[in-house]
Amino acid sequence: MIEAVKFWNEPNNKSHWDPQIDPEWRIYGQMVKLAAQAVKAENPGILRVLGGISPIDPSFINRMQSYGALDDLNAVAVHGFPLDWNLWSIHEWPNKIAEIEAVTNLPVWATEVGISSFGAEEVQEFGLQRTAELLMGRVPRAHWYSLYDLPQAWEATTRHREAEGSSYYRHFHMGLLREDGTPKLALKHFSDYTPEFGICQWFHFEDHRLDQAIDWLRKLGVKHLRTGLSWADWLRPNADVWFDHVMKKLEEFDLTVTFCFTPESKGIQPHHTSPPQNIEEFADFCVTMMRRYA
Repeated sequence: MIEAVKFWNEPNNKSHWDPQIDPEWRIYGQMVKLAAQAVKAENPGILRVLGGISPIDPSFINRMQSYGALDDLNAVAVHGFPLDWNLWSIHEWPNKIAEIEAVTNLPVWATEVGISSFGAEEVQEFGLQRTAELLMGRVPRAHWYSLYDLPQAWEATTRHREAEGSSYYRHFHMGLLREDGTPKLALKHFSDYTPEFGICQWFHFEDHRLDQAIDWLRKLGVKHLRTGLSWADWLRPNADVWFDHVMKKLEEFDLTVTFCFTPESKGIQPHHTSPPQNIEEFADFCVTMMRRYA
């Protein structure tokens, strides 16, 4: 069921990797290199992808190449949200892909692309259609973020939270479905682009939306699904039961699975964005997940 694995999520975004601890991303590069080698040795048929970068930055790819972090990878990935957080036009998507293609021979995947309905659902509706027009056939994989809105009672994975103003609140309006599961305007168009166009949907530990999400993915004709398996969650009580449940439920989809989030007890600092004290332990987690689910 696992088509590809990704090593971390948005490593050049300080909401996901702490640049104060690892300002040159040397630890990250070494960690990816080691984890990619371990996953390749365990199951060479699974595609290995660099954690999707946000912002889209060719210099970061060059840096990873200089560390040898791309040597055992099959693709690199980018994330883009031009109507919400990025300082470029939605129409520039082909140019942003080309910027990365210019510095690597690896295929470029777009594993998180999205438009919020924060200002108006009509904006998201337009954004979905235009994004699909620009990326389908241009990249091997494109995953829309996301199926569901983030519940208001949860926190968005970002460092500065409410201090970001409207940028923070946009995190809660990225879904094709509202928090209560009712459709937005853009939803009626999504099946026009499947199965080529995929979806990225993160499932929190013991997420109550799992079964309903699967029903919607089937209705929409989704084949390619991106989700995550959290290293931090793996250390929770009964984590194996939840992980097994999720992966069994998702076995009908071609999965791109992101391995990320440092357990507090394993980080240089006790935070999920911290580089681990021992990068070998992250590689071990990746291999454990491969043996269990790939």
